[in-house]
Amino acid sequence: MPASNPSPRPAPQLDPERQALYEGLLRPQKQVDAKYFYDAAGAALFERICALDEYYPYRTELAMLPAIARALSEALPGPMEVVEFGAGALVKAALLLEAMPQIRRFYPIDIAGEPLRAAAGALQARYPRVQVQPIEADFTQDVVLPESQGRRMVFFPGSTIGNFAPRAAVALLQRWRRALGPHSYLLIGVDTKKCPHLLHRAYNDAAGVTARFNRNMVVHLNRRFGLGAEPDAFDHYAFYHPGRGRIEMHLVSRRPQQLQLGPHRIALAEGESLHTENSYKYTPEEFHRLAAQAGWHHQRHWLAPQRRFAVTLLRGTATTG
Repeated sequence: MPASNPSPRPAPQLDPERQALYEGLLRPQKQVDAKYFYDAAGAALFERICALDEYYPYRTELAMLPAIARALSEALPGPMEVVEFGAGALVKAALLLEAMPQIRRFYPIDIAGEPLRAAAGALQARYPRVQVQPIEADFTQDVVLPESQGRRMVFFPGSTIGNFAPRAAVALLQRWRRALGPHSYLLIGVDTKKCPHLLHRAYNDAAGVTARFNRNMVVHLNRRFGLGAEPDAFDHYAFYHPGRGRIEMHLVSRRPQQLQLGPHRIALAEGESLHTENSYKYTPEEFHRLAAQAGWHHQRHWLAPQRRFAVTLLRGTATTG
């Protein structure tokens, strides 16, 4: 009998995280999830960005929060738990804890565990009346929270919601509403549409800190996945797309490169980019409509001078959508 042809070997399997990264790198416009900015070095660089003159969102919201926290202390009496997703250095959370004695428990959640635990320890020492329990986790995935012992409020400052395309932002807000239960609250920072020149400067600072932050993603990917990319062979490129209402941030390769992900090789041509971040901007009315799609009802919002930044308080509905 003639020998049968051997069956072809199945393609090597990747774990879910590598598979998602691989699929992003196979797109016509190669794309990498912005969560890979935040290793320890990336978190430290982002803190430096927040101190830059050009980066208005951080200092604008920071100036707004003391008055907002005082208003919330009066509007939301009774014991409360606060959950902060993407917590970072906890500078803004401290302003809530200072003005809101009704906060009894605080759960900061961040993907960068070491700096999170250090910041949480300092916050616990400063506010011993509050139980501070840091959780190292990727907030874009399901996060297991301790059992609720009272009313909860999500705190999501900055403009991180803008890193999600509108449909993905709705899905994220829906997940939080279901996880926290009906009638929970969400206090969220939203960057607004404004002069493109101001937006451009915020993501292209003169000192090049944002460029280093962007390129550090490549260092993180190399260490975590063995990607083999050359960090110094990329140029930082960020611009405002008025038609889409968003900042786009890219890393543009100055020469051909071969990326390695498990058994897979991906060619990166000279002049080709990795799309590393979007930052969508909204008018307050646009954002309230988006939040309503996720089952969050607008309660109140605060606008900075010249409408530079918005902070909105939302309340969840009891619907199942």
